[in-house]
Amino acid sequence: MLRFEISFDKVAKVKTKRNLMDRPVTAMALSAYSRPWLIFALLTTGLWGVWGAFAGAPAENGFPETLIYVVWAFTMIPPAIYALWRIGWKWSWDRRSVAYGAAVGLLGAGGQMVLFHAVRIGPTYLIFPIIALSPLVTIGLSAAILRERVTWIGGLGILCALAALPLFDFSPGGEGDKSGLVWFVLALLVLLAWGVQGFFMKYAAPVMSAESIFAYMALTGLLLVPVALAMTDFSQPINYGWSGPGLAAATQILNSIGALTLVYAFRYGRAIVVSPLANAGAPLITALISLAALGLVPAATKLVGIGLAFAAAALLTIEPEDSSDVSH
Repeated sequence: MLRFEISFDKVAKVKTKRNLMDRPVTAMALSAYSRPWLIFALLTTGLWGVWGAFAGAPAENGFPETLIYVVWAFTMIPPAIYALWRIGWKWSWDRRSVAYGAAVGLLGAGGQMVLFHAVRIGPTYLIFPIIALSPLVTIGLSAAILRERVTWIGGLGILCALAALPLFDFSPGGEGDKSGLVWFVLALLVLLAWGVQGFFMKYAAPVMSAESIFAYMALTGLLLVPVALAMTDFSQPINYGWSGPGLAAATQILNSIGALTLVYAFRYGRAIVVSPLANAGAPLITALISLAALGLVPAATKLVGIGLAFAAAALLTIEPEDSSDVSH
């Protein structure tokens, strides 16, 4: 069992830089130790970055994406059990918590279901850059409803992140338009769902624990497993070996743990900063792994995206702390 309790408890209680000033640390380390949201956001980018580098391998090996969803739903169980154990199994069951938890879970899992159909009928090289802009929705809602604000440093970092996101998934050519504008509408629905999900992760923070939010995410993901199975074409050959479901489980557990750390990042930080940092940082890690470990050379557009993502991460890291970053 991975042991996060020490880091979670200590990080969440850090309120000042006074003790850290007694030892030689870099500015990045100082900023991270004094901001719990930043540590969790960086954990998410790392986990999702590694996951992204290998997430497509099971499908390439003959294991359908709909069944990958099923595997992912079950990999959400161990982190959910761990999270609830940390808080003494105190799952929030009041009406408002159920509503918020269901909203977060269904928006995430439902968006994934819509995405399965979108990539079947439309060009992935256009769909994923559209979906990558989901932080725009999170930022807009957080600014309008939660009144979150950033300095010019954070604003520049957000702009760099948003500019970088489409570049990671853009690749000219590929499959053509198969179903008119249907795929475009579906891609917009996924963008909206995941953007609103990010907002609700933050909006629900004062009402329920981060652990409860994640438990609802796991539960709703499991509830949609029958839908994924119904969407699977079992008449086609399916790889049930290690390179199929086994590899899917090994990669999707990184996705699931990253989702848990993201919930913590939203709880302790501003959604307007957390969302672009996590969504731009993960593709950065994926691109670097592809370059170093897999022997792939990114296209020029991805190299630009890498540079923008790195700039965004640096700027958002040094963004002056807001009181909401250490609340709750």
